[in-house]
Amino acid sequence: MLFDLIHIDETDSTNALARGYTLRGKGIVVWADYQTAGRGQGTNTWESARGENLTLSIRFRPESVKAAEQFIISMAISVALTQTLDMLHGVSIKWPNDIYVGDRKICGILIENVLKGGSIKDCIIGIGLNVNQTHFVSDAPNPTSMAIESGSEHDRQQVLDSLLRNFGALLDHWDAEGLRRTYRQLLYRREGMFDYSDKDGLFRASLAGVEDDGHLLLRDGEGRLRRYAFKEVNYRIKEL
Repeated sequence: MLFDLIHIDETDSTNALARGYTLRGKGIVVWADYQTAGRGQGTNTWESARGENLTLSIRFRPESVKAAEQFIISMAISVALTQTLDMLHGVSIKWPNDIYVGDRKICGILIENVLKGGSIKDCIIGIGLNVNQTHFVSDAPNPTSMAIESGSEHDRQQVLDSLLRNFGALLDHWDAEGLRRTYRQLLYRREGMFDYSDKDGLFRASLAGVEDDGHLLLRDGEGRLRRYAFKEVNYRIKEL
């Protein structure tokens, strides 16, 4: 898929700006050097220094995806981002769609779908990818960037072009089962027992999988399978 690219200096939210454009067959990408009201999932905000990172929104119509299968869009953009960051060691997908390097977060994703009947009428994917920022002042735990991990700066335009090529290729050569398989292979904490917490408190568990609809499956130390929707379970990650 080809994307029409719109590059601006500053906006409150690239998602909100992308929503105001009219789609004419292609997808569009709104890329801002600075976002004054960038946000993550729920009430979270996203810290990004002016001109150092990628803050963008991709808007398109995923004609091959049914509303009941919309989580696969999250899988697809997550996989595309790991492909874009393949020069870094230890890149993984922290369910549902944060991108991590080791135990540090390098990218956040916010997806907004407009549904019509059993179809997705419109999709906007907001992405905040830390590229060249090396100093973070917010209280977000364990942030990192491409520059921190690689020891050198990166050309933001080249990173964006790579991301759009990777994502566009996945859309053009749609393979739902292949995407689901790759996503699961790239999951953070794919092997081993780790600490989590839910409404009942702290527990240790191993990753049992992610269902097609996006539910996380964990198996606790007593062998019980636990099933979670987004925000129902927390990863307990040591601050570095």
